[in-house]
Amino acid sequence: MKRRDSLKAIGLAGLATGLLLDGCRPEIAKAPTPPPAEGPADEAGRQPHEIARDKKLHADTFFTPHEMATITTLVDIIIPKDEKSGSASDAKVPEFIEFIAKDMPEHQLPLRGGLRWLDLQSATRFGQPFVACSGSQQLEMVTLIAYPKRATPDMQPGVAFFNRMRDLTATGFFSSKMGMADIGYVGNAPNRWTGVPADVLKQYGMEHA
Repeated sequence: MKRRDSLKAIGLAGLATGLLLDGCRPEIAKAPTPPPAEGPADEAGRQPHEIARDKKLHADTFFTPHEMATITTLVDIIIPKDEKSGSASDAKVPEFIEFIAKDMPEHQLPLRGGLRWLDLQSATRFGQPFVACSGSQQLEMVTLIAYPKRATPDMQPGVAFFNRMRDLTATGFFSSKMGMADIGYVGNAPNRWTGVPADVLKQYGMEHA
């Protein structure tokens, strides 16, 4: 199943809630790559119009360079690089969000509107767009919208936007090769059976069976 199909099947909010209970990694607590270009293996069993549509989506552009720079900054705040794995942008999450915005157009207006809202708020507070702000200013801005229960009424548009961005980021990262490695997911491997894990046998009192 392709990453986009997985996204539609499980829903954005469900995956993101399960994977990022606090919404961000510790950096924020304290203060989902697009589908690869199809090759012969990816095209097996797919209709020609499906292949052509995906190729067109990959070729088209929705976000402006400034919007992509802002998205990149946001996703790396949500999932920064750490000692275990790379950041969200290392996992090509901005490209994933670009693809999803084209493939699922219902995201386009909320995302573009949210990015403009963020720039206006940043300009009001710091005199420049979000991506041009210092790291501490960006964290200050994000902290105002990252926690729905703490957010003031005037921040509610930003809360809705950040919730969507967080869900897309989690979905993009944890459906990427890097993200799956980060949580230790290896998937199903045929013809490989090494027996019941020792901890499971112990749990059921069968370690000496």
